[in-house]
Parts: sequence; structure tokens; C-alpha cells
Amino acid sequence: MQYFLHLLLKMLKLILPQKVVEAAQEREFDLQGYVFEAAPEQLRTPRIVRVGLIQNKIILPTDAPVLNQITALHKRVSEIVEVAAFCGVNIVCFQEAWTMPFAFCTREKEPWTEFAESAEDGFTTRFCQELAKKYNMVVVSPILERDEIHGGTLWNTAVVVSNTGQFLGKSRKNHIPRVGDFNESTYYMEGNTGHRVFQTQFGRIAVNICYGRHHPLNWFMYSINGAEIIFNPSATVGAVSEPMWSVEARNAAIANHCFTCAINRVGTEYFKNEFTSGNGKKAHHEFGHFYGSSYVAAPDGSRSPGLSRTHDGLLVAEIDLNLNRQTADKWNFKMTGRYDMYADELTKATQNDFKPNIIKE
Repeated sequence: MQYFLHLLLKMLKLILPQKVVEAAQEREFDLQGYVFEAAPEQLRTPRIVRVGLIQNKIILPTDAPVLNQITALHKRVSEIVEVAAFCGVNIVCFQEAWTMPFAFCTREKEPWTEFAESAEDGFTTRFCQELAKKYNMVVVSPILERDEIHGGTLWNTAVVVSNTGQFLGKSRKNHIPRVGDFNESTYYMEGNTGHRVFQTQFGRIAVNICYGRHHPLNWFMYSINGAEIIFNPSATVGAVSEPMWSVEARNAAIANHCFTCAINRVGTEYFKNEFTSGNGKKAHHEFGHFYGSSYVAAPDGSRSPGLSRTHDGLLVAEIDLNLNRQTADKWNFKMTGRYDMYADELTKATQNDFKPNIIKE
């Protein structure tokens, strides 16, 4: 605990202009900024990037018209993105399924499937393209995707828009929870895009959506594909995951020699129709408090404090990507990884005739 506090205490605060601080106060959201430094090098200049993490509540009641809910969230997030631009943010990432209530636990199809949009040219992607061009900012926008090419299939997808305003690509959620209320397989199944990494003007980024953070190999594969920053947009409540939240992305940053950005929504979302969890407990209208607490972690084990547990927020982190290689040179986790051995044993473990390697007397 003392060492963890030391890592927090040594974190440098990012000095933000007074007009930015005032703008955040006027728009009623938590604003924090921190700096992650790397050691000076002789042959490389610093690779400074500013990332922005946005967490927010839904705006309208969950039974308001679908388009009104989406439009209200667009307006709210655009207010925060504008402040992120004032802060010099290069890459901004929103929370999981940010354009809608997190209704996937209700198991109702309507009206929730109506929130689904095209990843390539949907209403929200066009909105993000406008933001990206206006502010010269890469935008990571996790949405409910409707894939019309494949029969209208739904996916939990992160859209990546380049700072030029071009659609750069999409990455689908690899792991779907089946935990109490959070059984989302009613709506979408495991993604089929693998572990895509996006080359942007500001570095190589990947998006590990929500439940994927519980799977160490998921982080690992994004790293193997060259990610320097891995975003983890999430929607998770205190009763389910809060004890793990503060360490999972931090552990992933250490293990994979890269920066990780954990983002969680805030608020409690009420649904008109009761639903059950299949656990014998009474039906209910909500499934708990989304506790925010978004943070950034670095490969050297340091991490920022988290944003508010209850309020909308913007976390700005100025990071030097040189720290990734510096940490890798020190610890050599990938150099010393026995990946050929793991691959061989994992291949055997997936076979029907697998026998655990247990030695008995």
C-alpha cells in the first residue's frame, strides 16, 4: 500500500489553463490532468501524446425517444470534447456503448436494438468525424453496431476515427460476460476482428472493450500486435467489479510494456420494466451504480488517480511513449517470454484428448 501511494504521490499534475478549469466547472464535470515522464535519451526525442478519457451519465430517462437520447448524449460529450481540445488532447476515448443506456442486462430487444448504427457511416460516426476534423483529434467511439452486410447482426464495437476525420477502422468486443445481470449474449456474440491495432499520427492504439480486461491474454495479443496505448472502455457496477478495477488495467500496463486507459461510465440507470438476473433474487429496475473512477496506467507501474465515482469527468494524461521501450529494456518480459512453449501447450489444451501435465506418485 505504501509503495502504491508513493507511485500516486510522484505523479506530476498537468498544469491546465484557467479558462479550461473554469469551462469544466461551468459544464459540471470533473477535470484532472497528469503527466507520465520518461527518461531523456540520446538518440530519440520524447514522443509526447495527450490522451483524454471521458466518463459520463446518460442524460435523458431510458424511456425517452431513442433519437432524443442519442442526440442529448452527443451534445453532452461534445461539450467535454471541446474542453479536451483546449487541453491539447490528441486522442480521446469515450465509454462503452456511450450513445445509449447500458440496457443489455434487461434482455429486452426493443427499443434497445434501435440504438444500433453502422460503424462506417452511422449518425454517431459522422458526428465523431466532425469532432475529429474540428479538433485534429483521434476519436475512439464505442457503439452498438448494426452490421447490415451480414444480415443486420449486432456487435459491441469501437469505431476509430483518424484526426483527419477519416474512418480508420473498427474493433469488436472479444469477450462477452455471462455474470449475473451482465449476460450480454442476448444482443451480440464474441467479436470477429481479432486484436487490431490502429496506426495513428500520435501512436499505435488498440481498444480492449470492457470484459476483455479480465482476460490477460486479450491485453497481451493487442500488445503483441504493436499497441503502445490500449484503451479499455467499460460499463461496470460496484457490486460486480470495483475491487478489481483499480489493478487490472495497471497490471496489464506492467505486463505488456504499454500504457493502458481504463474508462467507466457513472450513474445509476433505471428501466421501466423489471428484469431478473437468473440468480433467484427479486426482479429489479436497475443493476447498480456505475462507479466511474477512470484512470491511466503506465508500464513502469505508476498510475493516475481515478476520476470521480459519481460525476461526469475528463481525465487528460500527457504521456511519453518512450517509457514503453525503456521499461521493456529494463524488465524484458517479452524477451524472456516462452511463447513457443505456451503456444504448444495451449494448442494441446484445446484438444478433446487433452490430459493435464500432472505428475502423480
